[in-house]
Amino acid sequence: MPPSLADVYTPLAPTPRLAVRPGIGLGDLLAVGQREGQRYLLVLRFALLNLVAASLLGAVWMQGWLDELVRTDTTHLCAIIGLVFLAGLAQAGRRVIQTSVELNEVRLGVGLDHTPTGALVRDLQARDPAGRAALVGLLRLRLGNRIAGVRHVANTLVLLGLIGTVIGFIIALSGVDAAAASDVQAIGPMVSRLVGGMSVALYTTLAGSVLNIWLMLNYRLLESGTIKLFTAIVERGEDHGRA
Repeated sequence: MPPSLADVYTPLAPTPRLAVRPGIGLGDLLAVGQREGQRYLLVLRFALLNLVAASLLGAVWMQGWLDELVRTDTTHLCAIIGLVFLAGLAQAGRRVIQTSVELNEVRLGVGLDHTPTGALVRDLQARDPAGRAALVGLLRLRLGNRIAGVRHVANTLVLLGLIGTVIGFIIALSGVDAAAASDVQAIGPMVSRLVGGMSVALYTTLAGSVLNIWLMLNYRLLESGTIKLFTAIVERGEDHGRA
């Protein structure tokens, strides 16, 4: 007789379960990204600030509003102001990176054995309370002096703008001749020279003021990072002293 269904059917062996190994999920990746972002937060803020400012400058350039500034810059003061600003911005960027690296070293305690910041922390930890207070004051002056150059460059931009204002007024007034005011043919050149001098005065003042604001924003950002570095160094030294 033909085999029955029970004779043909063979129970399948149970499929072995795969061991699920814990992996890196989206939450872990976000946590790692957040930690890395916190480590380089100062650099990211610096990059974002200057990216936004450069975008605004590019938009102004695309509108053609800077063409008149370039055309009337006969004294080349606006070009000088721009070069001084770029030098100050480069200095600010270098100090931002340096401060960010040192801040990570102090907070994480990594690489302090072979760095000047680590030597400063060890010196702070080895002092008694009176010596520690004196060293803290010295550290405050040292860190403040390190970033002071950026502020000086920003102030120089304003002074260059004021110098351009004075030069512009000199150019404008040098073409005015009271004796030739009744001469119709002499009025045109006088007005042209007056307008040219006023353009120099106003555009150099505008360039110096705007770039001063831009660089001072970078200085304030650098100053906040320097304060955090100072606080982190002092706290690490104080914690060791209390221990």
